[in-house]
Order: sequence, then C-alpha cells, then structure tokens
Amino acid sequence: MSPRFARLLRDSRAALFTMLGALAVIWAVQVANWLDDYRLSYEYGVNSGRLDELPDILTAPLLHFGWDHIEANSWPLFAFGFLAAYRGMKRFLLATVLIVVASGLTVWFFERPEAVTAGASGVVYGYFGYVVLRGIFDRNLVDTVIGVVVAAMYSYLLLGVLPSAQGVSWLGHLGGLVGGLAGAWLLRDRGERTPKSGPKSAADPAGPGSALLKELDDLGI
Repeated sequence: MSPRFARLLRDSRAALFTMLGALAVIWAVQVANWLDDYRLSYEYGVNSGRLDELPDILTAPLLHFGWDHIEANSWPLFAFGFLAAYRGMKRFLLATVLIVVASGLTVWFFERPEAVTAGASGVVYGYFGYVVLRGIFDRNLVDTVIGVVVAAMYSYLLLGVLPSAQGVSWLGHLGGLVGGLAGAWLLRDRGERTPKSGPKSAADPAGPGSALLKELDDLGI
C-alpha cells in the first residue's frame, strides 16, 4: 500500500467519524429542541441586524424547526461533508468555519428583521460549492471528476439560492454557497507542480490520458 493511499484511508476514516459525530450532535439537539417546543430554534436562531444576535450565526446550523426539516438536511450534509473532508480534516474544518460564517452573516445582514433563521442547509450548500470547485483549483483530477458528478446530479440545488424559493432561507443558501466556493479557492493546494517539459505526442506515456492513471497509481489503485 502506497503512503498516499494509506493517508487517504486515514483521512477518509476521520471524515466518516467526523460527519457521523456531527449528525449525532445535530439529532441530539433536535430531540432536546423538540421536547422544548422548538424554543431553542427561536432563541438561538439568527435574527438579522441585532448585534446581540450575531453569535447565533454559530448555533443556528445545529437547530431545526421540525423533523422534516432535519431529515431533509441530514443526508446531503453527511454526503457533501464527507466528500469535503476525505482528503484532510484541517482544510475541511477551515472551510466549515468559513461556510458557517458566510451563511450566517448573509442572513444577519439581509434577512427581514422579523424572521428567525436556523438549520444546516446553508452548510449543505457550502459543502456543495466546495466539493464542486475544489478539484479544479487543486488541479486534482479525481476531485475534479467528483465535482463534475456532484454538480450534474445535484444542480437542482441551485434553485434554492433564488429569491423565488418558498419556505426556505435562500439567503442562507446563497451565503453558504459563496462561502464554499470561496473556500475552494482560498484553501486550494498551493504545492509546487512539476512544470511541463514540452509538447506531448499521442504515444507519450505522459500525455493527457496519463493524468488520471497517475492519480490512481499514486493512490495505490
């Protein structure tokens, strides 16, 4: 087993347990919230424009307004979160902070004062944007393919960032998406790349078709 593949397995395992732990926390909070008639969501969700409510941008993603709400967010949160984390926890945690803050501040600045916003959907949109663009900015072919597949399968999510979206916080979605896209750029891999040494012929093993093979070979596949 190559060292790179061993590291990938280690990081993937950490990503799996991290996302399972995050879901366990969110569902535990949901049970407590439900028993308290969802007072936690109204007390620690985001109210726009109030300075004393600003710290609530950090608690709002843990809270929901019903079982349908948390069920709708749980699967995409786990799937996109795992894909965002499986190549390293440090960048994932930094991306998560950026996404949470971007989503929360967008709601805090622009939402109606009478509205209370809570839920993990802004984080879901952030992870979606991060996964879609990360491979391109990192120049990683495997992650680029993953991003293309995710974008193709879940492109309908972009409807949720439009003002016409009903019953959802489109501002939170938009802010999270922007945070995820920005995170893919700001946290991109800045490692040195081997410069190209000239044009490649069709028979050259270092030609275009070898990029994916090299990625897979580096992973020990």
